[in-house]
Amino acid sequence: MIRRERHPSVTVSARRTEAYTDGVFAIAATLLVLDLTSQSLGEVGSDADLARALRDMLHPVFSFVISFLVLCIMWMTHVRQFEWIVRIDNAGMWINNLRLLLVVLVPFTTSLDTDYSAYLLGRVLLPVNFFLAILVGWLQWTWALRSGAIPDLSRDDARRLGRAALSAVIISGLAVAVSPLVGSAGFLLFFLDGPLTRLLRGADAPTDPVAARATPLGGPGASDGADPREG
Repeated sequence: MIRRERHPSVTVSARRTEAYTDGVFAIAATLLVLDLTSQSLGEVGSDADLARALRDMLHPVFSFVISFLVLCIMWMTHVRQFEWIVRIDNAGMWINNLRLLLVVLVPFTTSLDTDYSAYLLGRVLLPVNFFLAILVGWLQWTWALRSGAIPDLSRDDARRLGRAALSAVIISGLAVAVSPLVGSAGFLLFFLDGPLTRLLRGADAPTDPVAARATPLGGPGASDGADPREG
């Protein structure tokens, strides 16, 4: 059960939520490529025309690649979270739905970045979109920690993973801050995600939920013997 005072019937297995989220991420990532068509090249009558048209598409291609890679980072975070989240209640599902609402907006804000990068809003809306989606993803882990939805992790390990997830929040916030000047190029800051994640996390994070389930909380391998559902 998610909370000790709640009846188990208010929670369900997190597996269907996980599968649904995987599907939404896959659709959003696929929709990104729809703006890249040969029709965008205009009229081409020679190799020189084609080369010039492809060169003019460098910004749309860059926006596509950046958005796709950041979606991949968010999906990888989702995968890691749901390796540990066992059950989910209505609050958890609505938090996840809010994140997915922001995820499915990414193809639209990416097209704005492509077509209207000369304007401030055109440069800013995509970074803001990603920042909000990443922030909600971090809040979902905070919900899971407080509600006891991750019983296979010690409280200390769960908090370390939460600190590690702050890396993407910080970097996406910085991308928003610099976006008025450089637009989606601010997402290149995500090259710092790995080192910052390790710095915030501290010790190595747990990677095997199956092994964790085989180790009772408070036994050998638990960080502090505390019941994480009391966090």
